[in-house]
Amino acid sequence: MAAASSSDYDGCGAESNEANSKWLDAHYDPMANIHTFSACLALADLHGDGEYKLVVGDLGPGGQQPRLKVLKGPLVMTESPLPALPAAAATFLMEQHEPQTPALALASGPCVYVYKNLRPYFKFSLPQLPPNPLEQDLWNQAKEDRIDPLTLKEMLEKAAFPFIPLLELSEMEAFVNQHKSNSIKRQTVITTMTTLKKNLADEDAVSCLVLGTENKELLVLDPEAFTILAKMSLPSVPVFLEVSGQFDVEFRLAAACRNGNIYILRRDSKHPKYCIELSAQPVGLIRVHKVLVVGSTQDSLHGFTHKGKKLWTVQMPAAILTMNLLEQHSRGLQAVMAGLANGEVRIYRDKALLNVIHTPDAVTSLCFGRYGREDNTLIMTTRGGGLIIKILKRTAVFVEGGGEVGPPPAQAMKLNVPRKTRLYVDQTLREREAGTAMHRAFQTDLYLLRLRAARAYLQALESSLSPVSATAREPLKLHAVVQGLGPTFKLTLHLQNTSTARPVLGLLVCCLYNEALYSLPRAFFKVPLLVPGLNYPLETFVESLSNKGISDIIKVLVLREGQSAPLLSAHINMPGSEGLAAA
Repeated sequence: MAAASSSDYDGCGAESNEANSKWLDAHYDPMANIHTFSACLALADLHGDGEYKLVVGDLGPGGQQPRLKVLKGPLVMTESPLPALPAAAATFLMEQHEPQTPALALASGPCVYVYKNLRPYFKFSLPQLPPNPLEQDLWNQAKEDRIDPLTLKEMLEKAAFPFIPLLELSEMEAFVNQHKSNSIKRQTVITTMTTLKKNLADEDAVSCLVLGTENKELLVLDPEAFTILAKMSLPSVPVFLEVSGQFDVEFRLAAACRNGNIYILRRDSKHPKYCIELSAQPVGLIRVHKVLVVGSTQDSLHGFTHKGKKLWTVQMPAAILTMNLLEQHSRGLQAVMAGLANGEVRIYRDKALLNVIHTPDAVTSLCFGRYGREDNTLIMTTRGGGLIIKILKRTAVFVEGGGEVGPPPAQAMKLNVPRKTRLYVDQTLREREAGTAMHRAFQTDLYLLRLRAARAYLQALESSLSPVSATAREPLKLHAVVQGLGPTFKLTLHLQNTSTARPVLGLLVCCLYNEALYSLPRAFFKVPLLVPGLNYPLETFVESLSNKGISDIIKVLVLREGQSAPLLSAHINMPGSEGLAAA
C-alpha cells in the first residue's frame, strides 16, 4: 500500500498537515489502470458477509477492452470482459427474501446485465425500434431484385442511412445478397441508469431500475420480472438522472439532457412537468435533500428547486470533471463532491465550502460510502488510471468555510427595523379602503403615459428626428463625433447604408446652427455613393464665436435631392469651448 501524496485543505482557510487533516490516506496506486467515471462506480455487500466491495465498469485505456472489475480493498478480486462500453452501474435489492443479497446491474450498449453473487443472472435488452419506412421499402425492392446493389447504395446514402462502403461491385453484390433476406433491426442504447424504491423508503427496500435511452425515453423496470412498468418521453437524450420517492406511491425524476435542459417528471406523467434551462451543458446532477445541484461547463455549481427556481450559484476555480454525493449517515450530512481539472476535490454543502482535497492527478470519478468495513470511505480514480482511497476520520467535523465562498457574515445580521408609525398605519388603512380608486387612477396615468410615448414616437418618425431611418427604401444610420477643446471643434458624421445589396445615391447633408454662436465653413455638402455595409466619415469644422462659454445644439439633416422632408436627423449637443473659457 502506498500513501497518497495529496494534501487536505480545511474550509477555515489554511492547509493542514496529516495530524489535523480530516482524511486518512489509505491507498494510492498510480498504476491501477482503472479508467471510468462516477456513474460506473458502485459499493455493495455482494455476498452478504458484511464486506463491501467496489464494482467498477472499466472503459479500458483509450476506450478499448471494457471490463467489469470487482475490487476488495486495493486488489482486483474478479475481472470479466464486457461486449460494449459501460454506461452506468448500480446495486439494488430484487426481493425481500433472506438472505438479502443485492444484485448488480451494469448498463452496456442496449442491454442491462444483472449479476447475483457475481454470477450472470439476467440480461435485459431494450425493445427494438420500428425501422424507417423508406429504408424498409428500399431493402424490400432489393429483396425482390427490382433495384441493383449500386442503386440501393446510392439511394440509402442519399437518404442519410448508413451503408457499408465496398469498393468492388462484386463485393457489394455479395453483401446485398447476404443481408437482403434479413429483417431490418433498429436498436437504441442506454445512456444513463439509476434506481428508484418500489414501495418503501427503507434502506433495505426493493428498488426498480430507471433507464435513459438514446431515443429520448425513460424506462422503469420491474425488479423481479424485468418488464417495463412505465415509459416516459423527453425532448432530448438524458445523460444524468436523479430520483426521489417510491414508484408505487409518489416520485420525482430529474433528467439532465444533451440540449442543456433539466426536465422534472412526476408519477403518471408521460411528459416533463417542469423544465430548467441552463446557460451551458450539464456535467453532473446531484440531489441534496430537496435541492438539485447541477455542475455546468461554465465551471460553476447551481442549486435549483424541483420547480426550477435557482437558489444559488458558486464559481469553481477550474473545470468540473465529475460530481457525486457525500452522505455521512452518522452525522446526517449530505454534501456535493466535485472533482476539478486542477487536481482538487471540493466538498460543498449548498454554496458553503466544507473541504478541499488536493490530489496528484485530476480526478475523473468519485464514490463515497461503506467500503470493506469502514463506513465513510472516499474512492477516487484519476485521469491517468490511478486509484486513491481515503477514509474519513471518525472525529472529523466539517465546518463551513470562513468567508471564502458564500455571503458575507453581515448578511446574516438582523436589521433594526423601526416600529410602525401612526402615519404608516393611517396610510395602510387608506390604501385598504380606497384600493380600487387608487388602482384606477394608476391605470389611467399609465395609459396616458403610453399614449404620450406613442405620440412622441409617431412625431419622431414623421419628422425624421431619429438617427436611424425608419423606412425600408432608405436604410441609413447616422451618428456624430465631436473632437477638440475649442474654440475650433472637429465634427465627424458617420453615415452608413444598412441595406444588404442596394447602394444609395443622391444624398445631401445639411447642418442647421445658431450663426451668432458657431461658424461652419462647410455646412452643406453632397454625399458620395454609399456602398452597403461600409461606414463613410464626413468631416467638417465648427468654430465657436462666443467668449462666454455658451453651447448650443447643431442639427444635422440627411436629405434626398428634390425632397424637402429629411430622411433622418441628429441633434448634436456641442460642448463648451474650454479654450475660450481658459483665455
